[in-house]
Amino acid sequence: MKLFLSVISTILVLFTSCSNNVKNSVVSYGAFVKKNGIEFKLYAPSSSKVELIIFKNVEDTIGSAYRMIKTSQGDWKIFVKNLGFGTIYGYRLTGPLNDYNVIIADPYSKAAITQNSWRHVAKTLVIDESFDWEGDTWQNVNPTDLIIYEAHLRDMTRHPSSGAKFLGTYKGFIEKNQKGGLSHLKKLGVNAIQFLPLWDYANVEIPYKKHVDGMFNDWNPYERNHWGYMPTFFMAPESYYASDGSRIPEEWNGVDGKAVYELKKLVRELHKNDIAVILDVVINHVSNYDWHPLKYIDREVYFRLDKDGNYISQCCGNVLNTENEYVRQYIIESLKYWMTEYHIDGFRFDQAHLLSLETAKIISEELKSINPGVIIYGEAWDNRSMEFSNIGWGSFNGHFRDVIRGDLHDYNKKGFLFGSYRPNESKKDLKIIIGGTSQVSGGVYKMPYHAINFLEVHDDYCFSDFLRLSSGENNKNDIILNKLNHISLSKKLTKMNKLGAFILFTSQGVPFIHQGQEWGHSQIIQQTNIADSNVHKMDSNPYNKDNETNWVNWNELKQNADLVDFYKRLITIRKENPHLRRTHSAAIDFIDLNNRFGLGYQINDKMVAFINGDNKNSIEVSLPKGTWNQLINTGKLMNHNLNQLEEKVILEPISGILLSQE
Repeated sequence: MKLFLSVISTILVLFTSCSNNVKNSVVSYGAFVKKNGIEFKLYAPSSSKVELIIFKNVEDTIGSAYRMIKTSQGDWKIFVKNLGFGTIYGYRLTGPLNDYNVIIADPYSKAAITQNSWRHVAKTLVIDESFDWEGDTWQNVNPTDLIIYEAHLRDMTRHPSSGAKFLGTYKGFIEKNQKGGLSHLKKLGVNAIQFLPLWDYANVEIPYKKHVDGMFNDWNPYERNHWGYMPTFFMAPESYYASDGSRIPEEWNGVDGKAVYELKKLVRELHKNDIAVILDVVINHVSNYDWHPLKYIDREVYFRLDKDGNYISQCCGNVLNTENEYVRQYIIESLKYWMTEYHIDGFRFDQAHLLSLETAKIISEELKSINPGVIIYGEAWDNRSMEFSNIGWGSFNGHFRDVIRGDLHDYNKKGFLFGSYRPNESKKDLKIIIGGTSQVSGGVYKMPYHAINFLEVHDDYCFSDFLRLSSGENNKNDIILNKLNHISLSKKLTKMNKLGAFILFTSQGVPFIHQGQEWGHSQIIQQTNIADSNVHKMDSNPYNKDNETNWVNWNELKQNADLVDFYKRLITIRKENPHLRRTHSAAIDFIDLNNRFGLGYQINDKMVAFINGDNKNSIEVSLPKGTWNQLINTGKLMNHNLNQLEEKVILEPISGILLSQE
């Protein structure tokens, strides 16, 4: 079956990449390059007039105008002879919901040239998308085998310590002979990477403490959106990460369209190293203040509006009307485009809980029609994890995080690592999350691999900072001047880090780690030329900092090198032992130890783990019959067949041990 799917995938990839005629049949609108010109197609149902504007240079504010022809159902078309790759264009629309003075880029842009301004002024570049994939196709990793690493593409190689030549870029990420990027992923052993948003996004926010068009930015002195959760073009890669990117105000990014080729090369290289590529995508909203094309085409079609016709906004964007058929079409065609044109293996849906179940089902059906093995998961907050799991979606398992760590915001409600349970939780909850949080054992997931288990993600305080704060070793107002000394974990926090990781990798479900978690990193606001009253403090939300607050300093790994090695060993053990990831909760025998915070779990009679969350007391454990080999314990790394044990073992406070039999 796997061979059959691979053949089908290869045929599809070849079909969608081999022709210079109308390409990518998954896309209904945009610019279609033909033999003797380009056909342009736009959906603008309420407009009375639409003009195609062709620019000679990216800086031009006026260009050659071609009046488009309106066809049925709101489509506008025109074919212009003697145009080809390299054409720069936009649209001017006239109508009750249009602004004639604003020339917009194509919402179906495959490559966008964008200006470093808060309006994110953009033009569309027609680009040759052909690429030699060298036989590449999707990874199609069995979902039970996934080990996901969340990373910000720029952060992974932007710091000089990475040793990359092309700092913070698609090219830099796959450079050889460096410490960051792909090199680190290979050393660690993960088989999937989830990138924070790579779709073109509005990375410049409105001026700080200035009144602009009725808005006043009093929250972001950096005037940056670093993480990318304010998307503009759903089919164009972010050109800031390309080798022709720029951060200089008012300059243009993507003039040569290099992001398209460089991102494809990155995906191909990751696939060559058996690493699947998952995109973190935002399909519920767009930026509040950019010149987003959909706002200037027909806001009544594309957006949720209040009774006065104003945009409804949440978090960091204007909310799209995902129930509208044209909005769904735009979203689904963009996702399928990334699968066929960029060989993307899967998607993490930001704020998936805002989607209706009907929309989620349609997304699943459409994406699986392209690749049945596509990876789909998201944020299903508001108690919607079970609902999404029942249609085959995975989701972030917040229950796993909270049982292990404690309450996200109230540090008095501590979790298992502190020898405690939150109110109304007990050892039963610990068993549920270890078993995959499955419905049959009292959890929410239809299948254990729908549980994306994590200790930290990019949001909120990272795992080790949470431990520092919840344990009282630090407080939120601490001024930290020596970061390297700060991240050196105390003996207790080292134990907590290791036991947390131990449970993460010995539980059913998909283990998910965030960049830096494996060496106990800390997010410290670094001194820049921006006046920030919180400089040198730990940061729970560094979304706006394109600086060393987020950039990975690879020299930090040596501070907690034993923790890095511990993660590497856990990943190796999980990959080598299918019992750790392909077992239903019914096949796990839990062993209740004589302690509220002691638990054993035996898997298929071949493997047994014991954990002790008690912070003060050791636990004497009677082992199942036979001779047991230590695979790993939180005290030290172990090699297979070393330190064989029989009859009993002593679990020290805050510890875990994994044993196996031949």
